[in-house]
Amino acid sequence: MTLTADCLLTVAEAAERLGTGVRFVHRLVAERRIAFVKVGRHVRVSRGVLDAFIEANTVQPAVRRTRAHYGRAA
Repeated sequence: MTLTADCLLTVAEAAERLGTGVRFVHRLVAERRIAFVKVGRHVRVSRGVLDAFIEANTVQPAVRRTRAHYGRAA
């Protein structure tokens, strides 16, 4: 994957895209749970990395199963 300057987000932009606080994104970076780019002392996150993170952590709804209806006791 080739990174270009227009697809790199700041930590604040990444947090806004995830709907979280900046501290959460910093924790993801510190724990190496997402890939990031260091530009000097600045941290940047690719949009593609965030999309992959969202996709990997998306939980599908459970399928409700109904119980078989047994005959009622008379």
